[in-house]
Amino acid sequence: MTTNCGDNDVNPQHDLSYDYSPWTFWNSASDAEREAQHEHQKALAQRDGVTIGERAFLSPFASVTADTLSLGADSFIAAHAYVTGSIAIGDDCTVNAFTVVRGTVVMGDGVRIGAHTSILGFNHSMDPSAPVFKQPLTSKGISIGDDVWIGSNVVVLDGVTVGSHAVLAAGAVVTKDVPEWSIVGGNPARRIRDRRDAASQEVPDGGLRSALAAFAEAARRDAPAVLSRSWSSRDGRFVDQSGTAPTVRAHCDAIEIADLLLGTVPEQLSRAQHVSRLLALQDPVTGLVPEFDTSGSSGELRFGRGPETYHVLSVGYALDLLGSRFAHPIHAVAAMSPALVTAVLDELPWTKEAWESGAWVDAWGTAAYWNLDQRHANSAGSLDALFGWLLTHANASSGTWGSPSEDTRLKIVNGYYRLTRGTFAQFGLPVPYVERLVDTVLKHSADPRYFAPGRQNACNVLDVVHPLWLAAKQTDQRRPETTAWARIQLEQVLGWWHSGEGMAFSVAAESGSRNLPSLQGTEMWLAIIWYLADLLGCAEALGYRPRGVHRPEPAYVLPTL
Repeated sequence: MTTNCGDNDVNPQHDLSYDYSPWTFWNSASDAEREAQHEHQKALAQRDGVTIGERAFLSPFASVTADTLSLGADSFIAAHAYVTGSIAIGDDCTVNAFTVVRGTVVMGDGVRIGAHTSILGFNHSMDPSAPVFKQPLTSKGISIGDDVWIGSNVVVLDGVTVGSHAVLAAGAVVTKDVPEWSIVGGNPARRIRDRRDAASQEVPDGGLRSALAAFAEAARRDAPAVLSRSWSSRDGRFVDQSGTAPTVRAHCDAIEIADLLLGTVPEQLSRAQHVSRLLALQDPVTGLVPEFDTSGSSGELRFGRGPETYHVLSVGYALDLLGSRFAHPIHAVAAMSPALVTAVLDELPWTKEAWESGAWVDAWGTAAYWNLDQRHANSAGSLDALFGWLLTHANASSGTWGSPSEDTRLKIVNGYYRLTRGTFAQFGLPVPYVERLVDTVLKHSADPRYFAPGRQNACNVLDVVHPLWLAAKQTDQRRPETTAWARIQLEQVLGWWHSGEGMAFSVAAESGSRNLPSLQGTEMWLAIIWYLADLLGCAEALGYRPRGVHRPEPAYVLPTL
């Protein structure tokens, strides 16, 4: 059975939103769209071994080449899914966009599969007597129970049984059976906790979900005004705050805010205009993006200094949200040999400036990701060299890079966030010495200079909550203390929204202009609130999930190191 339709095979009036959010189809599709879907299913069902349940949906953009397929009632296969082999999918299941389901796979009812996940119910033989491509395939099959949630970018390997009610965290590589009710994560996946124990480990709700929902509703209502007040009609560009000069980062923050709260692009420009404006900034020689109206040549752009380094993150993810990519490789990173990468890492000021060092690694890892994502080659072995250096230089007593001083842990914790965001988190790899990391971060989180009421800023809170959230995917170390801190911070942060203006980067009285609402502050705090709420098991009440620089899912899953 094969269905693999290209753009020319689909009615030009076809609403593509159904292909990516198929659960909305039967409640809102037109009569003509319903008829087209019925005809699509009817053609498939004429083939041997195919049964399709009531109110199911199969995107015409999915590639289904299954020998047999049983798709239950109210189940969906979204656009660009790749389905082959002998597949049985129960009722109320969702196979999201770009998911791969191959081999022999049996799913129960109520299985949710995130985008870009691979469920591989087959394998290659690996006898050393012959090349792999000449050897036969093997298949033990994969069995998935009822009520299973599989996050984005998960890989489930042949022979695995996933018990009912289990949760496979985003980016997990599942090589062994998962017991019922288990939450697993990491590469290879390890058990984090029993799903039924979550309530005892999380702070009681106490109205928190209602407060989160009310906050998100107010933020969505105000989002157009927040974006409008940051648009300079004189310059035709976004500014971070009224009275400041336009910046590339402000433009990217506006795109992130609009995507997060409104599910669209800032209305000041069309999607195509946003894309063209950002693409036009990239220097084709270095691949870097300078600030607006910067004079000079490519030779004056340097990776590792100036705004062009952070633009690797902000512009890259803004283009990603717009459905685009950089037009050129990040040559400044692609050209770095493994020896040069390790030499630079050796020279970074880890002792005095751990944040600066972590920021360099964050930008380098992100540039390497964009190059990989666009099939542009980085220097052979350079990414391995980066991770090899990091793994061999992590501090086993603190779990960080660099050592805490007697006076403060601020720089090493803030640097840890930047470093791991662009490497271990972005590439779906477990962090080393995770229990010691939790100890270090929690000790820092108790420092009243940075976290007492009225002393917080977005960087300091983000740089604590993200490491704690990342660690929680691998360990239960001091979980009650983590959730207690998250609750205290979240209850304060929810009161910092300025009606019609957004959020300030800092609430500290001496922060000057950073004490005023800005695009940067708004974008960062919206992401922070999601992470704090997710640590408490309440993030779904917000109705949004970061998809840009602060996305929780790995962008690219590397094999286990």
